[in-house]
Amino acid sequence: MQVIQLIINGILLGGIYAVLGVGMTMIFGIVKLTNLAHGEFVIIGAYASTLISQALGVDPILTLIVTVPFMFLLGMALQTGLINRVMLKGSEPALLVTFGLSIILQDAMLLLFTADARHAGAAYSSTILKIGGINIALLDVILLCLSIAAILVLTLFLNKTYMGRSIRATSDDTQAASLMGVSVKRTYAIAMGIAMATAAVAGLCIGLKWTFYASSGGSYLLIAFGVVVIGGMGSIPGTLVAGLIFGLAQVIGGANYGLLISYILLIIMLAVRPQGLFSK
Repeated sequence: MQVIQLIINGILLGGIYAVLGVGMTMIFGIVKLTNLAHGEFVIIGAYASTLISQALGVDPILTLIVTVPFMFLLGMALQTGLINRVMLKGSEPALLVTFGLSIILQDAMLLLFTADARHAGAAYSSTILKIGGINIALLDVILLCLSIAAILVLTLFLNKTYMGRSIRATSDDTQAASLMGVSVKRTYAIAMGIAMATAAVAGLCIGLKWTFYASSGGSYLLIAFGVVVIGGMGSIPGTLVAGLIFGLAQVIGGANYGLLISYILLIIMLAVRPQGLFSK
């Protein structure tokens, strides 16, 4: 029974890790850019959900109605006004720009929100479901469903819509997509907007699950990077599977060795199959 409890806890945790990594794999697979500011974008989403929920007295999940469009527009603005301009000079300057953004955003959050811990509490945060001797937190089930729903909607968008096909075509061959009439810069901007929208969902999950600080972005960036590498750069289904693997490894290792085991798994993956589980 204890083994089943560990597996369930790992799967529930893995759902949060999956949605944490999906925005990063989206940018890497399409824009071919490792976004070093992804962790800070997630924390911005966490702050936005927490502050709006506390100000309006509504359930934190309802704040996605505001935070997802806001983060989408912010991502498009950053890609159009800043990152697209430096990408003409190569991938290295764009990488440095995202690194600079991460520092600026972290310092800005420290100034605005101080270094105090924040948490987006909900009425169901402490509710426990007991099923056949197994304890399952209702909050974890809700967050897993939310994460899977976000990944499913993103997958359907990429596969079933004209813009999604344009994004996949740009990912496969930028020059050919441009010759077929696809605006590469606009596609990059939309891809960044979508990645930021998923960061808003990930931020909500983190704000509900744990306390967070203005400086927490770096630790979540490392987790997202590990999930993306294990799943395969640019593979959204792979990110879901890798998130579950990462979560299981952390739960099995416990509080003391969980992250250590997860990162050892990452190193083994880099040595044995550096392209990831589901990469082409």
